[in-house]
Amino acid sequence: MVSFEMSDRKKIGLGLTGFGILFSFLGIIMLFDKGFLAMGNILFISGVLLTIGLKPTVQFFTKPKNHKGSISFGFGFFLVLIGWPALGMMVESYGFIMLFSGFWPTAAVYLQKSPSFGWIFHHPFVTSLITRFRGRRVPV
Repeated sequence: MVSFEMSDRKKIGLGLTGFGILFSFLGIIMLFDKGFLAMGNILFISGVLLTIGLKPTVQFFTKPKNHKGSISFGFGFFLVLIGWPALGMMVESYGFIMLFSGFWPTAAVYLQKSPSFGWIFHHPFVTSLITRFRGRRVPV
């Protein structure tokens, strides 16, 4: 098993990312409350910045293949800030899917090896979906 050390900066970044997801979820549950959604977006982006660093974050969002996702995520964030939270979240969700679609197969393999969720991912239907997308894994 590979062990890795986590710096305090990365721990804080993961915490901020988690709180960003929580606030975004609360904003959606509270019928697209723009305060929760804006705070969730700010916490999520700052958490990603702290977790992977400034330079890798800028490189990730400015890659040519990620331009469509970055622009739609940023435009959705802007729409949430100016007071159109439902439309902003739809545009932002599209951008999020476009940006992070390469990470889903890697996350699925990780969850498949997890002791708490692994049994779900050993179901034949889920296993067939994972093997279909396994060729597209992003090295982590």
